[in-house]
Amino acid sequence: MQLSDALGPDRSRDSRLFNIAPHVAFVDALADGILARCGDDPLALARAHILLPNRRAARALTDAFVRRAGTGLLLPRMTPVGDLGDDSFDRFASGDTALPPPVSPLVRRLELARLVRQLPKGLGPGGREAGRSAVEALRLGDELGATLDALLAEEIDPERLRSAVADKELAEHWQDTLRFLDVVISGWPPARDASGGSDGGTRVAALIDALVARWAAAPPSGPVIAAGVIGTSPSIVRLLAAVLGLPTGLVVLPGLDTDLSEAGERRWAAIRCGDETGLRDSEAHPQYGLKLLLHRLGQTRAAVADWGHATERDGPAARTPAIMAALAPAAAADDWHTADIASFAGVTTVEAATPGEEAQVIALALRRALETPGRSAALVTPDRELARRVAAHCRRWGLVIDDSAGVPLRLTPPGALALALTEAMAQRFAPVALLTVLKHPLVASGDGRGAWLAAVRQLDLALRGVRPPPGLDGIGEAFDRWWQDRLLRQRKDAVGSLDAATDAATSARAGRAAAAMAWWHSVEAQLSPLATLGDAPAIDLPHLADALRRTGDTLGGDRLWSGTDGRALAGLVERLESDGGSFGAFERDDAAALIGALLSDVAVRSAYGGHPRLQILGPLEAQLQRADLMILGGLNEGVWPGRPAPDPWLAPAIRATLGLPGLARATGLAAHDFVGGMGAAEVLLTRARRDASAPLVASRFWLRLQAFSGGLVADAALLQLARGIDVRLPALSVRPPRPAPPAAGRPRKISVTQIDTLVTDPFAFYARAVLGLKPLDPLDQDPTAATRGNRIHEVLERWVNSGGGSLERLQQLTEEMLAGEGSQFPLLRALWGPRARRAIVWAGAAILAAEAEGWHRMVAESGGEWLLPNGITLTGRADRVDRDAEGRLAIIDYKTGRVPSARAVREGLANQLGLLMAMAARGHLRKVAAGEPAALAYWKLSGGTEAGKPENPLRGKPPLSAADHAEAALAVAIAQTDALLLGDAGFISKRVPGYGWTDYDHLARVAEWQDRPKRGGGA
Repeated sequence: MQLSDALGPDRSRDSRLFNIAPHVAFVDALADGILARCGDDPLALARAHILLPNRRAARALTDAFVRRAGTGLLLPRMTPVGDLGDDSFDRFASGDTALPPPVSPLVRRLELARLVRQLPKGLGPGGREAGRSAVEALRLGDELGATLDALLAEEIDPERLRSAVADKELAEHWQDTLRFLDVVISGWPPARDASGGSDGGTRVAALIDALVARWAAAPPSGPVIAAGVIGTSPSIVRLLAAVLGLPTGLVVLPGLDTDLSEAGERRWAAIRCGDETGLRDSEAHPQYGLKLLLHRLGQTRAAVADWGHATERDGPAARTPAIMAALAPAAAADDWHTADIASFAGVTTVEAATPGEEAQVIALALRRALETPGRSAALVTPDRELARRVAAHCRRWGLVIDDSAGVPLRLTPPGALALALTEAMAQRFAPVALLTVLKHPLVASGDGRGAWLAAVRQLDLALRGVRPPPGLDGIGEAFDRWWQDRLLRQRKDAVGSLDAATDAATSARAGRAAAAMAWWHSVEAQLSPLATLGDAPAIDLPHLADALRRTGDTLGGDRLWSGTDGRALAGLVERLESDGGSFGAFERDDAAALIGALLSDVAVRSAYGGHPRLQILGPLEAQLQRADLMILGGLNEGVWPGRPAPDPWLAPAIRATLGLPGLARATGLAAHDFVGGMGAAEVLLTRARRDASAPLVASRFWLRLQAFSGGLVADAALLQLARGIDVRLPALSVRPPRPAPPAAGRPRKISVTQIDTLVTDPFAFYARAVLGLKPLDPLDQDPTAATRGNRIHEVLERWVNSGGGSLERLQQLTEEMLAGEGSQFPLLRALWGPRARRAIVWAGAAILAAEAEGWHRMVAESGGEWLLPNGITLTGRADRVDRDAEGRLAIIDYKTGRVPSARAVREGLANQLGLLMAMAARGHLRKVAAGEPAALAYWKLSGGTEAGKPENPLRGKPPLSAADHAEAALAVAIAQTDALLLGDAGFISKRVPGYGWTDYDHLARVAEWQDRPKRGGGA
């Protein structure tokens, strides 16, 4: 059967090779042309077989046929060729030929990574050190797989590497790399054969050869059309050549520059391919791949006919030559002055300030497109982060848009839980990692979710502050200790009370403590598979996957494995259990990064639910597709086009010798995709000027078009709308807060340190003492400055209360303290230990010197209470109280941080020591008899170059006496408590402006009414 008989009359019946220009909607024109060639025969279309580059193109062509179906039609068979390993292509091409199945991608990936891990220490691609981490081995194994794929795609026997190296003078590190490649060349085939499979590239070539042989023996009766397939590998070229050789075969190219004018010929001649010199200079051009394909097919542009069908989605015809001229090679760009600028009508640009603003602009453009009935729009971008931002913005309007590239499995709820479990195991169940697991939405997601979260919140409170010892046992001890402390406090509060309600409350809390610990023991049991694995000296993927599966079953149940994302996780876990052993053992610390990399490489695509008129496409998925509005986003260098990634395994000289594509080939493919997107009637180009780290460089495509056109039209209205949609409302005038609760609701007990807060920032006192708001300590905290200061206080307290003694005894107590801290925080002991030793020894020597001067009867950490004349109870604790032979008193306060200034003491802003002296002088501190005030001192214990330093807070002109300062501080305390605790005065914020920041400034909205920058994010 001849082509004319199969497809009906056609004005280009002598041609087998066609082109659809960039401004023409490819799939719509292709469908129109095929239907026209089928004529009135309803079965002609059903007998046709169409080869397309990928599954997305096949879906788009199906939609195009449906739009033109009218009453209905029988669709042709459509087979994706570019998705190598696609089942439909496999079934179509293999026929009766028995070929071994391809090696599982995961098996191949892990096997190559294992080979990489066998690199001798210090040897790696490009001279880099190797064998340092499992995830680095996986990455280098992926690069090695890409190198082997490139060799197989070009049908280059890896054995040729040996001869290629012999012909080149390379640096020594490349020689080392190629020596290792020789090991891989010898080691991979046996591993591949042991798995019973074959390499994907080799298998595809064998499938194509089998198909071509079958066609030669028995040509297909129906028409065969290869549309949009522009691969240049030898096997794809043989396939297209075979299609052209069929009596009913056609090849339809996308976006070939068919301009045969003098300028067009110059542009075409400037693109060098095949055996021409300067090949590497042309690979970045959008027409390079098409010219190379024609060259390998033995065809010229003159043999390519126009497909001859226009559609309602076509862009202006004049835009195609303008785009070709704008992107012409530099040697043929001398006709810019004759450019038809009017052809860029309908092309607008938006240059946003940030990627976030760019995403907002694109989302608004997509939303605006829906205002026109039947209008479609598509975002095309290789930037996955930008695509996710746009999809998130669109959800604010209830628009769900599927991203054709899918979502990495690690960003889905099941993948995030799997990664969190691995991270918790790797960190020995540190508080943050553990709580991340326990709070995950998929954990305990049934009817008991509320009770589960209540228990988790209790655990969260228990783990605040300095991290407990590693492991589940350390967490359990911290949780139990927290409950015991709460029970102890309640028992202390109930001492002397015979109230039945108090007894019942105590019993209820004890019951809650028992229930909480029972819950924790059940959690320990559920996490035990991972805990056991984390204690092992080394981990492998099968055991890790098994532990994740068992732990996931108990924590998440069926919900973890359901849905598209859950099934994807289940499939990955199953494959790791069965095939992960080839990777070998690795360290526990590498587990999270390794699992994260494996999860990131699994794309989860939604099967349905996306908006019918909006799409988000990657450049590969956007091939051959067309929407009424095409938005080309992320037009910055390094994004579109992407930054060429150097091959870590083959030097450029070796790649050139072997005939492999250069690193700029990816840029040429990106340019071809860009030209295809520019063909729409309406195009929006967007980029961001900078990201969070640095300014961004505009894409070479953006710069070429701007220079060629003299400046494309900017959509200022869209940018203005994007900037205004989330604009902040005008700031309201905010007055400082001044809460004034009834006097009966105000506290009647206050500490000496709270007196200073009452003086400088009454609102902070109100928030803590009246509202009961206390800041939570951070989770998983290293020992803070306050913790380290407390440890020094404890050592000195033990030494003083035990009767003092020698410095050797003090040093022994110091080492005991450091040993306890260093067991959990060895770095703390190494860095802070020397400073602590110097500070404590200085304090001990100062205490001994004070004893020699007559100060004795020392009491450490002496606290007490005093009922002031106005009825307020004052509490306080002195670090140390000394007494001399005459009964005079001295109070010393240890400071490992900032010491209050003498000016603050004189101005009544720092009253702590004065109030403690007033209490001690009247006998209101335990173990301290009343006496005459003699001295007050701060001892600054820094442990630095100056180990310690005494500070006299009463210094100045004239100096204050301890007795006078004590009475002045007492007067301040009585005046403040009279006004704020017994009276009805308001608790104003920041009574003393600029005197420090507190944890309650955000609650008081200080940054707003003081008109100063917000600290730490502000209110």
